[in-house]
Amino acid sequence: MKRRDYRLRDRKDVEQELTKLQKEVTQKGATERAFANEYHDRKEPGIYVDLYTGEPLFTSLDKFDSGCGWPSFTKPIVRNVVEEKADWSFGMHRVEVRSKVSDSHLGHVFNDGPRDKGGLRYCINSAAIHFIPLDRLEEEGYGEYLELFRK
Repeated sequence: MKRRDYRLRDRKDVEQELTKLQKEVTQKGATERAFANEYHDRKEPGIYVDLYTGEPLFTSLDKFDSGCGWPSFTKPIVRNVVEEKADWSFGMHRVEVRSKVSDSHLGHVFNDGPRDKGGLRYCINSAAIHFIPLDRLEEEGYGEYLELFRK
């Protein structure tokens, strides 16, 4: 996946590339099955980007094993790449996380994350993101994020 320039691509063109599950998750707020998704146990370094826009959302540096069965992150790459909205579905209050640029459903954020990292757990559906490995960042158009991994 080459870095998408959302200003040049029509949303319908992008949607044609997505699976039924990816569409259900990103557009209808569905949740994929725990432990049966692509990225919950991925450990290699890299970044996770929005399926629609290629916008960088999370890094492996902020990923941790929460035991919940979905990829969990302590924070987004940049705070304003995601929006948080109240979610009262299923008879409970949660905070939904959406990609700010594409307005796609990503998952939910909870306050049971590692205390030493701010206490948040961004629980994100694998079906809403795409992984770019560290050794492909430059080639895929994300070279500016290499510096994060050199610290």
